[in-house]
Order: sequence, then C-alpha cells, then structure tokens
Amino acid sequence: MHIDARELENNSIIEGDICIVGAGAAGISIALDWIDSPYKIILLEGGGFEYDDKVQELYAGKTTGQRYFPLKSVRLHYFGGTTGHWAGMCSPLDPVDFKERAWVPNSGWPITKKDLDPFYEKANKVLKLGPYNYEYDYWNEQLPNLTPFPLDKKVVWNKMWQYSQAHYGDLYKKTVIEAKNIHLYTYANAVDIKTEDNISKVKEVVVKNYAGKTHKVRARHFVMACGTIQNARMLLAANSQAPQGLGNENDLVGRYFQEHLEVASAELWLAKPFPTDLYSWDYGETKASAELAITEEVQSKEKMLNGTASLLPLSVGKHQKPRMETWQEGDPRKSADNMFANWGEAAKKSKGEKGNIERAYQLNTRIEQAPNPNSRITLGEEKDELGVPRANLHWQLTALDKYSVRKIYQILGEQVGVAGIGRIKLKEFLRDENDDTFPDSTNGGWHHMGTTRMADDPKKGVVDSNCQVHGISNLFIAGAACYPTSGAPNPTLTLTALSLRLSNYLKNKM
Repeated sequence: MHIDARELENNSIIEGDICIVGAGAAGISIALDWIDSPYKIILLEGGGFEYDDKVQELYAGKTTGQRYFPLKSVRLHYFGGTTGHWAGMCSPLDPVDFKERAWVPNSGWPITKKDLDPFYEKANKVLKLGPYNYEYDYWNEQLPNLTPFPLDKKVVWNKMWQYSQAHYGDLYKKTVIEAKNIHLYTYANAVDIKTEDNISKVKEVVVKNYAGKTHKVRARHFVMACGTIQNARMLLAANSQAPQGLGNENDLVGRYFQEHLEVASAELWLAKPFPTDLYSWDYGETKASAELAITEEVQSKEKMLNGTASLLPLSVGKHQKPRMETWQEGDPRKSADNMFANWGEAAKKSKGEKGNIERAYQLNTRIEQAPNPNSRITLGEEKDELGVPRANLHWQLTALDKYSVRKIYQILGEQVGVAGIGRIKLKEFLRDENDDTFPDSTNGGWHHMGTTRMADDPKKGVVDSNCQVHGISNLFIAGAACYPTSGAPNPTLTLTALSLRLSNYLKNKM
C-alpha cells in the first residue's frame, strides 16, 4: 500500500507494529521480509519515486579534513535509495574482518562471519545474485577463461565478486505497493525522535514534508535505515530530551566514520600477454570476477589493513581523472554525467595505444579505513528547510591507512617478480615511506560506514550485536552504520545480510 504523506490531513497519527525509517537497500530488504506477516509495517521514505532536487537538498552539508565529495551528491533521496545508481559489486566480508586485530585499533565485531552466513545467503537472493558461493574453484568451473596469475596462494589469493542489477526502486516498487501489510509513506521525512520521559523507549517519530504537513508515527519498534550519515544525524538531532542526542551517552554517535579508499596506486607491466577474464569486469555482462587480495596470515605478519587490487588497462586508466575531481557537483546527476563523460573520453583515447602498454595495467586499490574516532559526523549550525541541523563530515585518515596501501603493492611486487610474470611500479604518492598523507585526488567509494558502530559494551559502541541502540529497548539501526570495521568489499551485500539478521531478531521478539 502506498500513501503520499503530502495528501494526508495535517497532524495525522500513523500507527503500526514496526516503523522503518528509510526506503533504501536496508529498509526495503527488511520490509520485504515481513510481507504476508500478521504485522503492520510502516515504511517511511523522505522522497518520492523519482529524483527531486529540493528533496535531495536535505542531504547537503559541509566537509572538512581529507577532501570529499559534496554530501548532497553521495546518496539518493527517493524510493530505492542509492541502489538507483550503484555499480552492483558484491562480495562478503572475510573472517578476519570480524576479528579483533591487535594492530588495528578499535577493531573487532561482537559477531562472526558464521553468524552472518545464513543471512548472506538470503541477501544474495534479495540482490538477485547467483548462489552464495564466492570461492574461486566454484566459479572456475562455471565460467570460461578464469586463469589466475601464478602467485603464491599463501601470500596472495583471488577474492571473488558477483554483480547485481538490483535497482530497488524499479525491482521492488510494485511488490511493496501491492503488499497488504506494508504501508509505504512517501514524502515523509523524519525530523525528530521522541521517547518516553526516561529515554528508555521511543514513543514516536515526527515526519514533515515540503507541503507543510507534520505527522507522527507510533509503533512497537523503530528501525532507522536512513544511511550511515543520516542515521547519525537523526540520533544527534533528537536532542530535546537527551541533550547530547539519543544513544550518545558515551559520545560515540557519529564517530568512526569510515570509507573505502579507492585510489590508483601502481602499474603492473607484464612480461608477455596473459590471456584471462578473471580480472576483467564488463558492467551488465560479467557474472563473477576477482581482485587480488593479501591473505590473513600475511596481513597479521605485516600488521596491515585488508584491501584488494583490481586491474584496469593502463591505456584507459592513464586518461581517467580521479572521481574525486569529476564528482564535485552537488547535483548527483551532473556529477555522474561528468564522470561518465571522462570515462568515455578515456576509452576513446585508449584505442590508439599500441606496443608494450597493451600488456600494462593500472592497479586500483579498495581498502578498509582504520577505525578512527576523529573521523566523524557532527551537526552544523545551519538547518535544512524542514528544521533539522545539517550533517557535517570530518573525514580523517591515519598513518596505518597509507602504510597498508603501500604494503599491498610491495607484497604484490615481490610476488609478481618471483613468478616471473612482470614488474610493479608504485605511483609517486606511495614512494616516500615517511609520508603518511594522501593526495586530494584520493577517491572514496561512496561507501559510508561506522557512525553507530556495533559493540556489546555501550562504552565502545552505539548498538549491540542485535543492532539495538544501547539503553533504548525499541530503537534499532539498520545498515552499514553498524559496522565496527569496513573490510574491503562494497558494503551493500553485508548491510543487507545484517539488516535481514536484524529482521529475524525482531520476528523472534514479536
């Protein structure tokens, strides 16, 4: 069922069993899991079914620290959320990502990969992927020409990816609207969270829209699924009863903002052609491919973060501008146009490249960011048009981040040399081992994580292992905001699995 909140009588009371705030990958995945149940599910979406720049403006905010994209442009504010323009890259976190690592401050999840495996399998189905199998040997039997580089498997392994075409807005709109027990309210922007006087239970969520309407939503349980930045923003802004914000007794809400560092880091020059499709990716065509990763044992020995290296023909890569340069328009549509125009131009220029460069590749890093309490979301003094303080992002990287990127390519360089297949050349910004800084051209992956991190100890995290906000019995956070660490893979598969695990917990609770 669909209701446009702009058409409701002002000051309407909306009631249900579970209220999900946000209709992106996390919120829709949870809602789908409750179809045909005896419970009334309220699904709130701040926008409509199409892009609206006035609604998108509610995401605008300021950034400081390491250069970042305009906040208005990094998430889509309508039904389906940012799946409206995602690349569909999916791979689960590795077992090491859940462990407490002595060399990674503030690492360790209160759950393991085995706890998520059943929900990864369900998430694969929701995301319209293949089987929940990310082993190289399996895919080598399914697809032709997946010959791997002959590298030492004890040092370097092939991390497999699958590719989703699940754009939730198109894929699940009809299903959600036709579900009798799912009540989707569009143009219902959450602006406040009200609790009982002792702040131990949420009483209602206040929503507003540009039509000048205000409504109240009451439910037994509330799930914030607004995205990593907006979840933290909403908790901090709900400060009329808790001056520091909800769930923020230990000053943790908004801290530990993490991104994937995605940066061109090195060049691989092969001694001779190496025909394989294992490391290639063609959007909309490739079912599975691999990136080069460092084993857990070597990560531990070298005291480095977890990351991967992907290959792009150097003839193309050398003409591509960093996304941090092309994606600087506040309007995400204009930024996307700029980025794709540059990619198209790079592809055209590459066609004339002949000779040794045909055996050369740009190596692009995707690596976790070390959890850093000073990398954070705070509230600004400026408010949006609905009266909510805007989010400010301070993105701060550490020496461990830089060391780990450099170490990946030192290790790969040794392995490529030992195998006799070629040589690796570091980019200039990695050559000085005493330089811990990153250039302004360093890309983020648009992968926001960590601002309401998970920990069983409320002094170390905002939510517990079931994604419940510490001290508030019926308030939950869904999505990558709960990640204590970010791993190397794009977050959508894992945040969907984590959301489905939360949904299962709520079913048992109900």
